[in-house]
Amino acid sequence: MIKTIQVSIDKDLEDLIPGFLENRKKDIETMKLALVEEDFQQVRMIGHRMKGFGSGYGFDFITELGKQLEEAAKEEDTNSIAEAITNLVNYLDQIKICFE
Repeated sequence: MIKTIQVSIDKDLEDLIPGFLENRKKDIETMKLALVEEDFQQVRMIGHRMKGFGSGYGFDFITELGKQLEEAAKEEDTNSIAEAITNLVNYLDQIKICFE
């Protein structure tokens, strides 16, 4: 059974959240390809963006993963990048959003 992670989001952001989450799924695919191609700059840029806007949408964990991805990409640490991508996939599969 998959553990559910409840995330409380401001009701004012309700219309934006589906697109935000869909873009994170696209980021996952882009980072997987970048990892295979050893395009650390691409991973670093996506991590930097995630770090910058995750919390603004109410997703603090995405901000934390963004920090991890950015640092791992700077160090060209493929194992840490792969782990962070897996953590993002799992997180997106587990979240349940409550609008307040």
